[in-house]
Amino acid sequence: MWLKFWIIALSIGSLVIAEDEIKKAAEETGSDIEAAEEEIQDESETTIDKVETFSADINFNSWSELYDYLKEIEEATSETSEDAVEPAVQLQLMTDGDALTLDGENNEEGDPVVVHGTIGEVIHEVPAPDLSKSEVLIGDEEDAQKPDKPRIITTKADWTFIQHTLKKLDEKEALVTMKPKQEDEISDEELTEDERKGKEIFEKGKQITTLTRTNRKLAHNLFVEAAELGYIPAKERVAWSQLLGSNSLEELPTARKTFEELANLGRPDSQTAMGFLYATGLGGLEPNGAKALLYYTFGAIGGSSWAQMALAYRYWSGIGVTPSCEKALDFYRRVANGVADELTLSGGTAVHRLRLHDEAENPGQSSGVLDSDLISYYQLQAEKGDVKAQLGLGQLHYQGGRGVEQDHQRALNYFLRAADAGDAHAMAFLGKMYLEGSEAVPQDNATAFQYFKAAAERNNPVGQAGLGLMYLHGRHVEKDVNKAFQYFNSAADRGWVDGHLQLGNMYLAGMGVRRDYKLAIKYFNLASQAGNTLAIYQLAQMHAAGTGMIRSCHTAVELFKNVVERGKWADKLMEAYADYRDGHVNEALIKYMLLSDLGYEVAQSNTAFILDRKETDLFNVNETMVRALQYLGRAAAQGYAPARVRLGDYYYYGWGAEVDFASAAVHYRIASDQLHSAQAMFNLGYMHEQGLGMKQDIHLAKRFYDMAAEASTDAKVPVALALAKLSVLFGLRYMTEKEWQDLTLSLDPATYLGPDWDLYLITTLLGLLVLVVYLRRPQP
Repeated sequence: MWLKFWIIALSIGSLVIAEDEIKKAAEETGSDIEAAEEEIQDESETTIDKVETFSADINFNSWSELYDYLKEIEEATSETSEDAVEPAVQLQLMTDGDALTLDGENNEEGDPVVVHGTIGEVIHEVPAPDLSKSEVLIGDEEDAQKPDKPRIITTKADWTFIQHTLKKLDEKEALVTMKPKQEDEISDEELTEDERKGKEIFEKGKQITTLTRTNRKLAHNLFVEAAELGYIPAKERVAWSQLLGSNSLEELPTARKTFEELANLGRPDSQTAMGFLYATGLGGLEPNGAKALLYYTFGAIGGSSWAQMALAYRYWSGIGVTPSCEKALDFYRRVANGVADELTLSGGTAVHRLRLHDEAENPGQSSGVLDSDLISYYQLQAEKGDVKAQLGLGQLHYQGGRGVEQDHQRALNYFLRAADAGDAHAMAFLGKMYLEGSEAVPQDNATAFQYFKAAAERNNPVGQAGLGLMYLHGRHVEKDVNKAFQYFNSAADRGWVDGHLQLGNMYLAGMGVRRDYKLAIKYFNLASQAGNTLAIYQLAQMHAAGTGMIRSCHTAVELFKNVVERGKWADKLMEAYADYRDGHVNEALIKYMLLSDLGYEVAQSNTAFILDRKETDLFNVNETMVRALQYLGRAAAQGYAPARVRLGDYYYYGWGAEVDFASAAVHYRIASDQLHSAQAMFNLGYMHEQGLGMKQDIHLAKRFYDMAAEASTDAKVPVALALAKLSVLFGLRYMTEKEWQDLTLSLDPATYLGPDWDLYLITTLLGLLVLVVYLRRPQP
């Protein structure tokens, strides 16, 4: 019910109603107001000027009734006195740059009435935020006049916006519980003849995209054809392609217009797209965090997983909203439930988080993407009968990743050849393919059982775990949880991740064993360390509920975030990386920006990297630096050390913000203490040496230089040069700190030899000359 209270607080806040208006409203709005009338009758001694304060908890049969009630109060109060200065209902809007602050608390009795927070008013009254500034607006209207207080906007309520919002809520009352999205709920009866044809073409395109060997160009052409016939889901799909597949600015306004049209029709994915466009300022829009939040909220209500991820990340990080771990947990859990339900025995496509910064810093380092020449080599070896090459290529095509798309048909061919050669691992993977079925093989429990059995007889842990699954669920064999436990235990003893996962499930549910949460946690931890998504999901559920451990919202959110970032949309990371490598920088940047809004740290750092190098023409130079600073801040907040160091550089040099040595030092200190960055340590040493943003201290400078050399071997040469320079500076400083007069006296020979010291010096030099001549005389 928190969403209902949130919207009520957003719309009305608290009401102050004069006595006469309460009586009039009570006659029209029913039993809830009659209680207020009885209270007034009991206090008949009060004066006509007395004001009562009522909370937003008054009950109405619908949101529209609430609107009518508020409107009558506004009209009645405005007619009460011509001398009235304060309107009976006002809106007080509070924003921190691109954020909206909501407040549903009542004012004290007798104070002016304030209704906090319609986003519509913020949109009209607050200019587009300057991304380089972060202003927090607090206080009341009087404080706004003070020079040291920020501005607050107070205006009459926008009744058109309130009415529109309340009617929307009437229509979406059943969706408050966030029911899952159903993409194509339009019945054939509601479609025109052209739209029916478009739907048929659209379904053909969707079937192509579900295959592991996808012809994307053909599918896109079908979607375009269906969109031209007016079929709404196809128009939405094409708009997303224009947004994410555009390397120029020309298609973005077209995509925006389509999204605006479909968002007004209540399409959750289009509402999500509008939230993204307003959050980033793409498509010819001005960045507006309030509108972005509004669209993301309605997209999340409609069931859009991306909108729910975006809201969860905002509540988790406090971007534009008050941080709330519980709200972030709620949104992340909803998306994680869907991700877990869609996982197959293959575990889903592997997620590779490739960082552009790391590749630029270490050009020779492997990125994890397999080179085409290397794949060709393995294919040649497989053709020659190399079983290991056949098995490796089979697993690569079965799971996908490392730059290779899933292709179950090729995986089947390689597994069959390796299995014919007697490889138990290949047999087990064939069992997995037949157990779940795909376009390459039909689902066949009998065949799956035979392959699992053959692999298990060769002590293969994958085959043992497969047999355990079949006995656990009674597929092709009689259900036997004891046998399932034995097979899972054998697989776990050999370190296979599925064995750990299933043992954790059995101990958690008490299937065939005594329920033991500690053992369940143990096995889930072992499986999660191997990257198993379902194990991470189960741990998140246990932390969220406090099952077998102390409840931890923070840990649960981090685990659920890990799960949702392994969803099918993680493929966009590899798509963006491939686009960047192919020279389609704008296309890669937009995809990275979308994933950044969903909370992917690697996407945030890659977005900042592209903007920092000024490789895009989507924004002007000044705006590019401001945006880079924003994304660096978000990546640094998620623990990426190079982003934290670069953030310090931006404040040090004044890129995207004013020069601020103190802020730069703070970021360097965090990177040094928490992330052990050698670069940050070196920078702190230099700032101590020069006294920038902190007290000049040569001893601390040397300490940080030494720490940098210990943290990284690459820092040894720069540190040696810095220490040599520091020694010279130390010597000069020693000389300048001495009294020159004392130094002159200490060097005066007369102090030691008396006034005739020059005679002594001449005599000594003459004696030395005679000695030299004597020693150099010719020998007889």
